[in-house]
Amino acid sequence: METKEYEFKGTVMNGFLMLFVNLAVLVLSVALIVKSIIMLDASDGSEGGWLLGGSVLLLIVNIIMWCGLMQLEPNEARVTTWFGKYAGTFAKAGFYWINPFYGTKRLSLRARNLDAEPIKVNDKVGNPVMIGLVLVWKLKDTYKALFEVDTQTMATSQAQGADVKSIMNALEKFVRVQSDAALRQVAGQYAYDDEDGSAGELTLRSGSEDINQLLEQKLDDRLALAGIEVVEARINYLAYAPEIAAVMLRRQQASAIITAREKIVDGAVSMVKMALDKLSAEGVVELDADKKAAMVSNLLVVLCGDDSAQPVVNAGT
Repeated sequence: METKEYEFKGTVMNGFLMLFVNLAVLVLSVALIVKSIIMLDASDGSEGGWLLGGSVLLLIVNIIMWCGLMQLEPNEARVTTWFGKYAGTFAKAGFYWINPFYGTKRLSLRARNLDAEPIKVNDKVGNPVMIGLVLVWKLKDTYKALFEVDTQTMATSQAQGADVKSIMNALEKFVRVQSDAALRQVAGQYAYDDEDGSAGELTLRSGSEDINQLLEQKLDDRLALAGIEVVEARINYLAYAPEIAAVMLRRQQASAIITAREKIVDGAVSMVKMALDKLSAEGVVELDADKKAAMVSNLLVVLCGDDSAQPVVNAGT
């Protein structure tokens, strides 16, 4: 989306220079007030009255000028408004003075973390899963953050008022809600795992990098409205929901046992074949078909059994 933010183009002066000027004007106005009071006591009423009025006016102007001083740290910004109209964003770190009639709101441009609690969603095949994410985000467009999303009203409704902390907390709440919606949308498009035989299909457990990229894209689309840039988004928690976790665990165990048994049988058959070929090649013993079958049966029982074989010694008849 096109940015609506632009740089503040009003008058900006060095803050230290204006600090000394304000101090000098303050001292001058106080001195003139004291002098005017002395003149009034000395029965010089007309000149003393004019001097007192002018010095009080000068003091009021000086107080207003103090309000134009502002200090910005690195990765902070001031959004300025001129009687309700957006007047640009000032983001230069340092100590400055601007026209005090500009309204300013301070925002943080630093990166922030969001560690979302795992939520329960249904995957593509309807299995309830628990999924959570960690998100790194920061402000990119201060205009959208303040004027496209109603952060100021949300911040003002809090006890501390519409300061930088409350505004950023309101933005974080917006990010949390949108990340929850994006996570549900992404998780519903894929199965947790490929237990149903859909080999090669992207799943939540196997396609971590692709899933994270898709999640980051969805979050970018949703958070662009508030001028927020997604630095990184990753799924940091993935598990079956408690109500089906035990059943799915037994299913995974059964699948693992079957795979292990297949490997054991393949190895046992190759070992039996090797033993028969070696006995036949070296002429150790002549075996007919019945004895070969018995030997194969015994070897397979020994090699494929879970318990250790107990040998039986044939001492002859």
